[in-house]
Amino acid sequence: MLLANKVAIVTGAAGGMGKAISLRFAAEGCDVAAADLNLAGTNETLNEVKKLGRDGLALQVDITKSAQIKDMVEKVIEKYGRIDILVNAAGTLFAFADLNNMDHKESIGNISEDEWDKLIEVNLKGCFLCCKYAAPYMIEKRYGKIINFSTSGAIHPPAVAPHYNSAKAGVLGLTYDMACELGPHNINVNAILPGPIRTSFYDRIMESLSDEEKEAMFKMMCKDAPLQRCGTPEDIAGVALFFASELSSYVTGVPLLVSGGIPLMPRL
Repeated sequence: MLLANKVAIVTGAAGGMGKAISLRFAAEGCDVAAADLNLAGTNETLNEVKKLGRDGLALQVDITKSAQIKDMVEKVIEKYGRIDILVNAAGTLFAFADLNNMDHKESIGNISEDEWDKLIEVNLKGCFLCCKYAAPYMIEKRYGKIINFSTSGAIHPPAVAPHYNSAKAGVLGLTYDMACELGPHNINVNAILPGPIRTSFYDRIMESLSDEEKEAMFKMMCKDAPLQRCGTPEDIAGVALFFASELSSYVTGVPLLVSGGIPLMPRL
């Protein structure tokens, strides 16, 4: 097993990529602290982790709240005495929770200050806080793997989400700086940049569409991918496993696109 007897914190673990990572890690011998705002979802993830023979915690956490992040880390340390792996998968593309009334903003001039602040807070500040409180324990043990989540849009942005892409570009800057700072302590810091990944998030925002309309939407999202398909949470989990394991022991400060080949242009 690639992660035998390791301990990981995975944020955004209630569903999608975070859940897939939690289960892949458990299958490789890792205990998992599943953290998310959605406590019911983290409990479900933990139940599946236990079915794979591993232990863990289900934690309800708002990653924008420093006290909650500190408490999350302390609970893991209290139970396991260490944190080997931190996966910062939690994030949001939209500032507010009403998924049925979302309006994609195509212009920087149409983004409100509140929307800008919210996306920076969740996607960049949240990543920073998790690293801030987990890294000292990794330094103490002289071992750690930190995996941050950016997006392909951070380096090849579409025009629809400059606030999201800017926050995720900030995650890349944070990744580079932490890789330099923490490398001497035997801590690897890398970033995953997902492209079009088909998760339950899209099922929620497209719930009013028919199955045929959903399939057409996913086909459009992936039309420029040389691999000719959308990615899956399991595709992301495989890359996270590489970064979390000793297979990547000499890899740090790397932003890895997981995008089916985008932005390569397929041959006509």
